[in-house]
Amino acid sequence: EHDMSIRAENLVWSVGKIRIIDGVSLSVRPGKVLGVLGPNGSGKSSLLRLLAGLRRPAGGQVFLEERDLRTIGRGALARRMALVEQQATTEANVRVRDVVSLGRIPHRSPFSGWSQGDEAAVNAALDRVGMRERAHRTWHSLSGGERQRVHLARALAQAPRELLLDEPTNHLDIQHQIALLKLVGELALTTIVALHDINHAAMFCDQL
Repeated sequence: EHDMSIRAENLVWSVGKIRIIDGVSLSVRPGKVLGVLGPNGSGKSSLLRLLAGLRRPAGGQVFLEERDLRTIGRGALARRMALVEQQATTEANVRVRDVVSLGRIPHRSPFSGWSQGDEAAVNAALDRVGMRERAHRTWHSLSGGERQRVHLARALAQAPRELLLDEPTNHLDIQHQIALLKLVGELALTTIVALHDINHAAMFCDQL
C-alpha cells in the first residue's frame, strides 16, 4: 500500500497577475480526512480543482499514489476520484435517481447498456446517504440538506477512492451540517474537504 493517497508539492495557480495559490503542499493518507481551512475567496475551490486534475497548476505537481497526475488519463481519473463542487446546480425536473446515475458515466463505455453493476452502485450510494426512499422525488421538491446528500451520492456512485468536497455544508442549517460531515467521516475514503468552520474541521478531520 502507498503511504500517501494524494500528495501535492508547491502548487501555484494564478488568474492574470493575481496569484491565488502560492506554493501549497499537502499530503493525505489513505482513508483519512484532510480539512482545508480558509475564508471565502482564499483559493480553496481552486486548490480542489487542481487536486482533481480539472486544472493544470502553473507550478508544482500533484501525485496520486505517487503517480504524477499528468500521466493519468481523464477517464482513469474520473473512475477513481470524485469532486463535489460548491455550486453544483441541477435542472429542477430531474429525479434523485437520475442525478445519482450521472456518477456512473466514467465507468461505462459508449456501447454498454446500463448494467446490474451500475444499478447496484446507484442503490448503494442512495442507501449510504439515506435517500433510497426518496429516489423518485424531483429535485425541486428537496430541501437543501437533501440536495447536498444527493450530490454526495452522485459522487459515491462513481465508486471513488478519493473524494474532494468543496464547502459541502454551505447554506445548510447546523443540524444538517453536522449530519453531513458525520456521514462523510464514516465513509472510510481518502477525503479532502474545504471548510471555513474551524469547529467542524476539528470535529471531523484527521488533519488540517
